[in-house]
Amino acid sequence: MKTNSLSAWILAVRPYSLGNSVILVVIASALAHTDGSFRAVPALLCLLFAVLMQCTANLVNDLYDFRKGADRPERLGPDRAFAKGFVTLPAMKGAIAAFTAASCAVGIGILAWAFHEQTLRYGGWELIAAGALCVAFAYLYTAGPYPLAYHALGDVAVILFFGLVPVGFTYYIQTGTWTAEVLIVAAACGLVIDTMLMINNFRDREEDAACNKRTIVVRLGAAAGDWGYFALGAAAVALCLALLCYGRTWAALLPLVYLAAHTATWRKMVRIGRGEELNVCLGETARNIMLFGALITIGILLGR
Repeated sequence: MKTNSLSAWILAVRPYSLGNSVILVVIASALAHTDGSFRAVPALLCLLFAVLMQCTANLVNDLYDFRKGADRPERLGPDRAFAKGFVTLPAMKGAIAAFTAASCAVGIGILAWAFHEQTLRYGGWELIAAGALCVAFAYLYTAGPYPLAYHALGDVAVILFFGLVPVGFTYYIQTGTWTAEVLIVAAACGLVIDTMLMINNFRDREEDAACNKRTIVVRLGAAAGDWGYFALGAAAVALCLALLCYGRTWAALLPLVYLAAHTATWRKMVRIGRGEELNVCLGETARNIMLFGALITIGILLGR
């Protein structure tokens, strides 16, 4: 692959992972729609912000995991552009700065729209704080003096920034409010997306231990990885069942289909146990996340 080519950058931003950001905005917008407050402009801006921030985080992760020794050229997981030498250091730093700037510009656009439409309850500071935290997370997940992913905090960060924050704030920007239903759905999304991190950490547990990346799986052992993987998906579905209390029957019950797929992938993951063959489970996990997103979105749109 040619250095700094389009193919190299496509590899670096990991387009296969960007669906996670898309489904979160879609789910939140579906909730806003059923509550009579869907707004297309902020929904699109939130979608753009989420995708740009995830690209930023992916590039930072690509650079700093290599620098810390977690991404070697012979890694078990999918290829990383910087580790393979497909992207140069100056180009990677420039791309990280450009994606960060683009994310901030879109964030300012969201704030300007919300001011214009007078949907904010707290003067806009809540959006500024959320945006600043998103930028900080993109960097501090693998960079900085205390990288979260290296101190068993990666799962907490994913649940917050791939669940509660994007779903909650996408809904809030459109409606100007929060509801218990939104918090339930947002938490369930975070748990489901964290299965992607868990399968990665389960597969990479020996490499991570060698470079002092102290994930939950490294700290607690392989059993914490395989049972933790199952528990995340099961807990998400259990949370969705709580939506029965709010009359959202379809949104509560359709995710049970996801649980069947998640359980099948978990059983395969336990059977394989270690090595590059676990990438099959990684692909299935990505598919299952999309399935969950589609099911709960359809369930929400089917109404109460």
